[in-house]
Amino acid sequence: MTPMEKAGWTPLPHSDEDLERSKSVPDTPQTRAETYRLAWNDPDFMTRRELRAVRLQLELLKPEMILAERGIRSTVILFGGARIPEPGGEAWAAKNETQKKNLEKNSKYYEEARKFARLCSQQSATSYYREFVVVTGGGPGVMEAGNRGADDVGAPSIGLNIVLPHEQAPNAYVTPELCFNFHYFAVRKMHFVMRAKAVAVFPGGFGTMDEFFETLTLIQTGRMERVPVILFGKAFWKRAIDLDFLAEQGTITPGDQDIIDFVDTADEAWGIISRFYQL
Repeated sequence: MTPMEKAGWTPLPHSDEDLERSKSVPDTPQTRAETYRLAWNDPDFMTRRELRAVRLQLELLKPEMILAERGIRSTVILFGGARIPEPGGEAWAAKNETQKKNLEKNSKYYEEARKFARLCSQQSATSYYREFVVVTGGGPGVMEAGNRGADDVGAPSIGLNIVLPHEQAPNAYVTPELCFNFHYFAVRKMHFVMRAKAVAVFPGGFGTMDEFFETLTLIQTGRMERVPVILFGKAFWKRAIDLDFLAEQGTITPGDQDIIDFVDTADEAWGIISRFYQL
């Protein structure tokens, strides 16, 4: 089947055909002018502030279309710190000896994230990688561990990277054709939760907290169906957040704490998901 047949027949030229034709015009002052470029093939035009609404739509559509074409129906999110090294690895983000010691201690969560991703991916294989596909932020640390765990068992995994002021690149274990890059944090967050059947949160910093609390808010307010939300590292999270205190203060409803499960191991986490979905 030709690309035109796949797209549906039309007597009018397709945009990709006109794009090729536009490259063969004579080189003149007129054809070199910015105004002559096809609007959607003009990066100077597409990055104007007035085009923000169009760019938001494109960032929503591109991953959505590709994931749908791939047949991916559900995902398992792994949130967690980019700074956590693998066991025996360098604590590259440490700013002092205390941070170095704690990051190296927390490297156990890299290994648990990797194991957890393997378990998710083995279940995903039973649906030909359409359900329970691992998705991470595509970066280092816990994110790398998640993509790496899927890669360990030959499974695809998704990486949702974002452009940051400092050097940023996807980790080597994201499936290349499922590796996306975003400008808009809001659209990236939508893609995290749009297919999520479970959310696993490992120790992390501001970014991890942001993603975790946004997910909690969506569930608490009924804007998202109840799915397992699992915090890895009981000791870490019991000190990092105190939801019982919030309930005592009346700022959340008593029982809102029950949205969350606390675990220390990948097997515990997968057991929660298996029971929830009666796998």
